[in-house]
Amino acid sequence: MKNDIETKFLLSVFEKIRQHGEYKDFAYRLEGVKAFTDHDGYTVFLEDAQVKMRVGFHNQYHLDYDKAEHKEAFTRKLETIVQNY
Repeated sequence: MKNDIETKFLLSVFEKIRQHGEYKDFAYRLEGVKAFTDHDGYTVFLEDAQVKMRVGFHNQYHLDYDKAEHKEAFTRKLETIVQNY
């Protein structure tokens, strides 16, 4: 799958969730999106109930989802976070 979402955008979402979200169980949560990193901070994870995203080194990411509409709804949540916070 081609990475068609800008990594800069994804890191911006992560930072907004970290700044404005609620911290619980080693993760931040905002607008239904959970954000956390691995132990060294090089990999960022963004997820909701239907989509899991891993943003790694070298500006690459991987998405896990069952249906295209899940990915679309997840992307809209990320855009909403950037616009509202």
